[in-house]
Amino acid sequence: MSIAIITGASSGIGAAFAKEYASKVDELWLVARRVDRMIQLGDSLGVKYKVISADLTTNEGIETIREALESEKPQVKYLVNAAGFGDFGAFDEIEERKVEMMIDLNVKALVLITHMTIPYMERGGRIIQLGSGSCFTPLPYFNVYSSGKVFVLHYTKSLNFEIKKYGLRATCFCP
Repeated sequence: MSIAIITGASSGIGAAFAKEYASKVDELWLVARRVDRMIQLGDSLGVKYKVISADLTTNEGIETIREALESEKPQVKYLVNAAGFGDFGAFDEIEERKVEMMIDLNVKALVLITHMTIPYMERGGRIIQLGSGSCFTPLPYFNVYSSGKVFVLHYTKSLNFEIKKYGLRATCFCP
């Protein structure tokens, strides 16, 4: 049974990817904090789905994904890392905790979830990492977010090279 794992699935681009991949897999794993929105999305798609409630800015949230993978040992066809957020403001105006959360979600969670999922991916599998148009130029007052997205772009390009031997591909989607 092939699955698609989609982080940030409760709204926006994550929900759009869930709609796109619903007909391409046997089951969707929807990952986000807002359970009610994921249930509403899953019910609207009319496909088998699993809701995984996880705050990916925390180690506990990331471990929730690892536990689900280890428990179910799925065949992953698609991994979409769409969870993320940015906060506008000068470096000295944004709370340090928000800076840490942006890095934890936009960079750390993306890398760790990718790393833990690859062993469960089938040949021909795809990894989609959500980048941003902001990764192509420095953006004052959005510097942590855009810098994190530069990391995502470079990480994904390098990863794509490394995982070819497994018959997998990685793409950074930069809206």
